[in-house]
Amino acid sequence: MSILKKIKQQIKDNIILIYMKGTPESPSCGFSSQAVKALSVCGEKFAYVDVLENMDIRNELPKYANWPTFPQLWIDGELIGGCSIILEMLENGSLKELILKTVKKYNT
Repeated sequence: MSILKKIKQQIKDNIILIYMKGTPESPSCGFSSQAVKALSVCGEKFAYVDVLENMDIRNELPKYANWPTFPQLWIDGELIGGCSIILEMLENGSLKELILKTVKKYNT
C-alpha cells in the first residue's frame, strides 16, 4: 500500500484521529501534549498515529493535508488544524460540540 493510500485509509477508518509526535500517554512535544489534553477533556475516544515512528507518514502527510506541522487533528475525514486551533476550539466550546456531533452521527 502506498503511503498516500495508507494516510487516506487511516483518516477514513478513524472518526477522530490525531497525527502527533509520541503517544497520548507519552507525547514527545509540547504541542502534541496540549492537543491530547484538549481532546481528552472532550471525553471521547480518539485514534492517533505517532509520526516519529512513521517517518514516511511524517514526510507525506504535510503535502497531502497542505498543513506543514504536527499535531494534525482530523475529524470525520476533515482536517481541523493544529495545536493552536484545537486549543482555541476547546476554549470556545466548538471542539467538544464538533466531537459530540460527529460521534453521535456514527452511533445512531
